[in-house]
Amino acid sequence: MVSTAKLEFRDLSIRYGSETALEGVNLSIKPNEIFGIIGPANSGKTSFLRSINRMDEMTTGMKVGGSVLLDGTDVRAWRNVFALRSRIGVVFPLPVGLPMTIRQNVTMAPRMKGIKNKAVLEELVERCLRRAALWDEVKDRLDSLGSMLSGGQQQRLTIARALSQEPDILLLDEFSIAVDPVTTMRIEDVLKELKEEMTIVLVTNLVQQARRLADRTAFFLNGKCIEIGETEDLFTSDSRDPLTRDYVEGRFG
Repeated sequence: MVSTAKLEFRDLSIRYGSETALEGVNLSIKPNEIFGIIGPANSGKTSFLRSINRMDEMTTGMKVGGSVLLDGTDVRAWRNVFALRSRIGVVFPLPVGLPMTIRQNVTMAPRMKGIKNKAVLEELVERCLRRAALWDEVKDRLDSLGSMLSGGQQQRLTIARALSQEPDILLLDEFSIAVDPVTTMRIEDVLKELKEEMTIVLVTNLVQQARRLADRTAFFLNGKCIEIGETEDLFTSDSRDPLTRDYVEGRFG
């Protein structure tokens, strides 16, 4: 039977040397959903994201077992890892600035794909910066260095850069850690719209952020996926795992 999952994880395990970060994770993520992952620090959330676009190949000592399937094909079967990563936008917890202008940051990926038309690129710059809630603040200085922006602005520039790839999948790892609450809410509104175009995987330590955004949520603890469910059920159901209940109600974390 052909899988209808956008992403599927079969017996996923991740180790760093002798240390186990994740063990025996089996789950699937649907097309055009926001899938949340919550859990305390060191529960394996970021390692889970890294397995999707083969970041283990750039991480010393990281070993991935099991399978990660994108549209039914194991990501390790892709001969061209750059083609794989072009389909997957990633936003890390802290901004990863490139030594380029704001405009160049956003147009780098499209130019690498061969887009040269200036009008097309300019439209893309505005669209991506608007979606990242940054356009109004930088529209008059697009040729200034992105590294001169504030930390929160640089994080939003990172989001715009990820969107410029026009990815199938957007991975967000604590995207709001360097962003003020008002801007965070603006970006959250954008993410709700973006799921019409892509699948979003959201790792967050802010359980209420997962509750606001995610269609379904997984709870990770000590390297295991404890529970997966419809988000509101995960927060309110009497049948949820006691560990899940204690975490979302703030008894540990």
